[in-house]
Amino acid sequence: MKIAVPSNDNKTVSAHFGRTKGFVFFEIENNKILKKSYKENKCTGHAKHEIHEHGSHNHSHVGIFKALGDCKVVIAGGMGRRLYNDFQKEKIEVFVTKEKNIDKAIELFIDKKLDNNSHICCSH
Repeated sequence: MKIAVPSNDNKTVSAHFGRTKGFVFFEIENNKILKKSYKENKCTGHAKHEIHEHGSHNHSHVGIFKALGDCKVVIAGGMGRRLYNDFQKEKIEVFVTKEKNIDKAIELFIDKKLDNNSHICCSH
């Protein structure tokens, strides 16, 4: 299973998915981390400096899905409600966590103890 975690520093979970500087990818099999890698964020509208008026949101999240590839899970500190809903439509499980440390978040996920606070997604 492949998991993506937005991060500005490769150590902490970003508070906002779209504004992150990059993503930490984990490949997990049999509850063990097989691989950990980092990729710069070049896929979100914020990263590409695209300007969107909040409320209109005619932009697409296709670039994000392409960049995340075959990820089945996203762990983030927050994201917009539209992106959260689009992840759900794509059958990508989303955890909006209060845990800040990436390694701890992955450990909690593997142990099935990671908190999920989807209600804190922002409405833009």
